[in-house]
Amino acid sequence: MSTSSLDEVFEATARTLMERHLSRAKEWFPHQLVPWSGGRDFGPDDPGDAARPLPAGAASALWVGLLTEDNLPHYFHVIATAFAPDSAMGEWSRRWAAEEQRHATVIRDWVCVTRSLDLVALERARMRQLSTGFRAGARSTTITDGLVYLTLQELATRIAHWNTGELLEGSGLAIMRRVAADENLHFLFYREMVSAALRADPDGTVQAIERQVAAFEMPGAGIDGFSLHAAAIASAGVYDFKVHYEQVLLPVVLNHWGIETISGLGAEAEQARGRVVSRIARLKRVADRIEAQKVPAPG
Repeated sequence: MSTSSLDEVFEATARTLMERHLSRAKEWFPHQLVPWSGGRDFGPDDPGDAARPLPAGAASALWVGLLTEDNLPHYFHVIATAFAPDSAMGEWSRRWAAEEQRHATVIRDWVCVTRSLDLVALERARMRQLSTGFRAGARSTTITDGLVYLTLQELATRIAHWNTGELLEGSGLAIMRRVAADENLHFLFYREMVSAALRADPDGTVQAIERQVAAFEMPGAGIDGFSLHAAAIASAGVYDFKVHYEQVLLPVVLNHWGIETISGLGAEAEQARGRVVSRIARLKRVADRIEAQKVPAPG
């Protein structure tokens, strides 16, 4: 399919999905969710250390989730520069950024009030993260690649935020659920953009899906100490191989996009389909093996 024809599909689809999104999006205000009465001033010599221990994995999940949300300027730049400013996708990118900015605002305000993280270390990490920037997937070669990546990333982020909230209580739980609800609407937008691409250009889209599934990593992977945080997050059940398979790849790639049942693919796309299905099957085996190791042997 020609690039211009695919651009027309993206434009028409984005316009429809933007209207649907605006009809579903809920207006909310970060300041109304933060328990300000529980806060106190920080003195010039106050190190801002965490005031109370968080449940296992919750500190790492908050740390990674917040620094990921902080990197919004870089994500917005990648998306906004890929489309004309007056296009439907250009309009969407600005709306998406406006909604996303609330996430870092409300999570950071809650962390500051509750002193749930070391705020000095957090600010230093934020400065490093934004100074480093972000590369939108090592193998993002087309607009469709970007849309596939965003679909997987938004869903993974929604799941991680929701599960982080489950480790907290009270206002922390309410905030993470509210943020996750936004991420779900964003995920649905990108998922249906890819569905439209599959109908218009099945060969190119299947190859993009294969590339992105193979190379996928969360945007927070560039955070200092990410491997240690990821291990803690996985141990707490916030996000691990099992979650990635059962709640991202299976429902989206295999079920919703139906990559196994697409007909009429060319030779290269057919090979790409085989690789992605095999990769997902291998990931399931890895997830099953890890889960089995968590269960004590009988007797």
